Order: sequence, then C-alpha cells, then structure tokens
Amino acid sequence: MNRNRVTYICLIICFSIILVVMGNRTTEANGGLASFFKGETSVGTNSIQKQTDAGVREVFFQEEKDLGKMAAVFQAQDIMLQDWSIYAREQAAGIDVKEYANVLRKKFPDWRWTERTTSETWEMTAVSTASNHHTEKLQFLATRTKQPTTAYIVYSVRGNEWNEASKSFIMSGQFGNRLNDIFRGKPTVFSCMKGVVSDKIDKALEKTASELMSGFQAKEIEALKEENFMSVSAKSPMFSDDIDLKNNNMNLQIGLRSEGLGGPTTVVVGTPIITIEY
Repeated sequence: MNRNRVTYICLIICFSIILVVMGNRTTEANGGLASFFKGETSVGTNSIQKQTDAGVREVFFQEEKDLGKMAAVFQAQDIMLQDWSIYAREQAAGIDVKEYANVLRKKFPDWRWTERTTSETWEMTAVSTASNHHTEKLQFLATRTKQPTTAYIVYSVRGNEWNEASKSFIMSGQFGNRLNDIFRGKPTVFSCMKGVVSDKIDKALEKTASELMSGFQAKEIEALKEENFMSVSAKSPMFSDDIDLKNNNMNLQIGLRSEGLGGPTTVVVGTPIITIEY
C-alpha cells in the first residue's frame, strides 16, 4: 500500500471518529446544546449574552497542560517542533448558523471574513493574523442538502513555536474570552503537535514510536504499521480526555511518516486523536 493511500485511509478513519465523538460529546455539557441555545431558532441580542460556564474555562487550562506535555516529550526525543494546534468544535443546534456568524462578524470586525457556497454546503471563514506567534481561525459550516440542516462552529489556533508567548496566549483572558464569545457550551477540543526527527538520526519508525510511547507512559490499543508509515492509538495517564475505541478508552494518537533512507521522519501527536494531516 503506497504512502498516499495509507495517509488517506487514516485521515478518513480519524475524521469518522471525530464525527462520532462530536455527536456523543457535544451534548454532555449543561444538558446538551439545546440548553446552551435555550431552544431558540434565531439569534438575537439576548441569545448571545455570555454564559458563565466552568467547563469552558477549564478548556484553556487543560490545553496548555496537554501541549506542554507534548512539547516536553518532543524536546526529550530531539524532535524539532514545526506546528502546534488547538481545534475546538461544537454542533450549532437550535440556531440559525448564518445569523450567528453575522453576530460574531460584528464582534471580530478586524478579522478577514470570506463566504463560500456550493450546491451542498455553506461556509463562512474568519482568520486573524494579528499575532506574530499564532493564527486564529473561525469557521461556520452547514449542509444545504439535509433537512434539518447540520451545522458546526469550529475555532482553531495554530502556531509554529511553543514558547512563553504561546503559553501566555493560551493561559490569558484573551483566549478564554474567545471561547466564551464563540461557544455557548463546552466544545469538544483536540490538541496536536507536529515535528520532524532529523535525517541525521537514523531510527526505524517502530523505535521512534516506542520511545514516544515510553515518554507518554502510554499503552498501545491498536496500530497500523507500514514500511514508511505508522499510526498508533494509545492510552496515556498523562491525558484525561479520552474516547471509546472498540471498547477501549484511548486518549493519545501518534503518527509517523518517513521519507525513506536518509530522509527526515515526520511525527504528529494528538490528544485524544490527531486532527491534522501528516
């Protein structure tokens, strides 16, 4: 099986798991999203008032810890960090997502907003590049072929360095306010880090994976292993947010891809699963 096909299959598997997880977990906080929006079918001034939600406040503290743990393992394993990301998603149930997008557009007028419509989907995207340390992205996604419409709100933050500036943003009131402004409840959140093992370090994929598993004190649940590609689903005591996979709880996924003899190896780690391409 060639590399592209393996990568494609794994991405499909990951995306399928995400959809299942979203369906199961986005209704957990405060009695489900219907309660978040209080059954409203449109968005007005009253419906966008910020709610006090301890669950949302917990998110940014947890993500800083998770990313910090990943960064420590990367450093210990001599993996050069290329990218880190936080991905938060919530189903937009009980509201008109287009109206809600316009409300948030007024909240973030300095962001770059674009809209795209096809025969099957509608999407509005906003991007902020105000910071030199990270990029924020907000998306509203809705189907146009199903009744009732299925819609999601997605917020992501991505940076190239995990340093004091990155930590400061995640732990600051600014990031917490973003979550409270965008989401009405506790969103489902995923954290990822991507890096490269130098081509000067000649290691087999399984050895690199084994060292990462040891660094995360993780136990393998299942794995897909090819000559130049490897994906491991695992359980680690270092992370608390897990999902059910074939009657086993997993909260860590490790992906490795080698460019071949003498080439670099790309490493991606995600909790509870990987949500970026590798």
